[in-house]
Amino acid sequence: MVLLYDPTATRRAEPEKAGLKVATLSGKTVGFIDNAKPNFNHLVDDLADLLVAEYGVKQVIKRRKRSASVPAPEEIVRELANECDVVIAGSGD
Repeated sequence: MVLLYDPTATRRAEPEKAGLKVATLSGKTVGFIDNAKPNFNHLVDDLADLLVAEYGVKQVIKRRKRSASVPAPEEIVRELANECDVVIAGSGD
């Protein structure tokens, strides 16, 4: 017998909101989901500074997953969906 696990995460975005484009980042709130791999925190700090300084981003919200192998907790997904205009899921190493 072979036990097979499906590694795909369940869809969390509302289909009508998924893939919406923003015309500009100026005045927007950008969220980052850190997947807990090494060095992503350094990259996201530099990206946050760049987005604020060069693109007029109003605010950056950073949240970290417990592990790269699990989906972000529902409360983090809900918070970022409610508070952010753009969310970026990141990877490090």
